[in-house]
Amino acid sequence: MDNLRKKIFKLFDQMKTNTLDLHTLFEAGGNDPQAREKVIDVVAQLVREGVLEERGSDFYTLTTQRTAVENQ
Repeated sequence: MDNLRKKIFKLFDQMKTNTLDLHTLFEAGGNDPQAREKVIDVVAQLVREGVLEERGSDFYTLTTQRTAVENQ
């Protein structure tokens, strides 16, 4: 699993929640604008994989698939 995916999962753990908005998830990219753009790509990939579920208004919720993906 790449570093950015790990940072995204770590944000959920740090905030002690299963739902975060995209603005918060951008923190995984730090202050680098290109890394923040990559966050959008990684979040979209996690949605396609079923690890995150879109909840509207740029909110995303972790699904039970997280464990399976982290163990790959």
